[in-house]
Amino acid sequence: MKTITTAAALTLAATTAFADGHADNSVTLQLQWVTQAQFAGYYVALENGYYEDEGLDVTILPGGPDIAPPQVLAGGGADAMLNWMPSALSAREKGLPVVNIAQPFKSSGLMLTCWKDTGITGPQDFKGKTIGVWFFGNEFPFLSWMSQEGIPTDGGEDGVTVLKQGFNVDPLLQRQADCISTMTYNEYGQVLDAGVSEDELVTFKYEDMGVATLEDGIYVLEENLEDPAFVDKMVKFVRASMQGWKWAEENPEEAAGIVLDYDETGAQTEAHQVRMMGEIAKLTAGSDGSLDPADFQRTVDTLLAGGSDPVITKQPEGAWTSVVTDQALN
Repeated sequence: MKTITTAAALTLAATTAFADGHADNSVTLQLQWVTQAQFAGYYVALENGYYEDEGLDVTILPGGPDIAPPQVLAGGGADAMLNWMPSALSAREKGLPVVNIAQPFKSSGLMLTCWKDTGITGPQDFKGKTIGVWFFGNEFPFLSWMSQEGIPTDGGEDGVTVLKQGFNVDPLLQRQADCISTMTYNEYGQVLDAGVSEDELVTFKYEDMGVATLEDGIYVLEENLEDPAFVDKMVKFVRASMQGWKWAEENPEEAAGIVLDYDETGAQTEAHQVRMMGEIAKLTAGSDGSLDPADFQRTVDTLLAGGSDPVITKQPEGAWTSVVTDQALN
């Protein structure tokens, strides 16, 4: 059973609950984007009763282009948020003490998609080209990659011209850019849906380039982890969420259908969500929810190597904890 309410109403209700001192069994999760299969595990856990089995009353808040999860978390509008690690570590270094308590996504889905007829076959061919890059914290893996390749990002024949890309694929389709940022589970499919053949494209997965950073982790405020009752609630939440993720991996079409049931906008199509879920399952595969310290350090090293203006300037301390997953897995 599900209750459909507006995001604004949910945010108000969540904020009110926080003001009243956190309902003992309530958990509000802020997504980092709109309702889609990228977040299937949480909707599956809600729909299949996994949260209810843990005694939790969970509210899922959709995100969007005007919603910054760290700000929602800081303002008391959510117990937990989903965030890419570059964004979370940047927020932490700037004074917002967010902590990663679980990492359902093991692999990165970020890649560059380029027109093959540009002659691009490898990173060194990016010189003199225009490349679409997402900002708001998503640009740092790209800037770090270019720094490691020795390619300037301020244009010119020996550098790349960076186009600030919106959350669509128009710059590629309209030939405004030679390459654009895409996710394996979303924008790449949009390019194909626009009538472009895979044979016309060449792709570079950040995972394959050695510059991948962690995506879609679960974060909370550090001060809340001092409360044993909050930690216990997060243990139950993570355990049920991972149960939802594993079910979604094994039942991708059914999981996509559940996501569509919760999409109030009606903007998603079944075919797109099924395809997205199939790709998302590849990214969560092999994860039990715990954060691998080696994956964390790989992300940090990539961010620290981000050129003259790195997303973080020093090794983070206290940015993640295994206290929740250690208990959830046991």
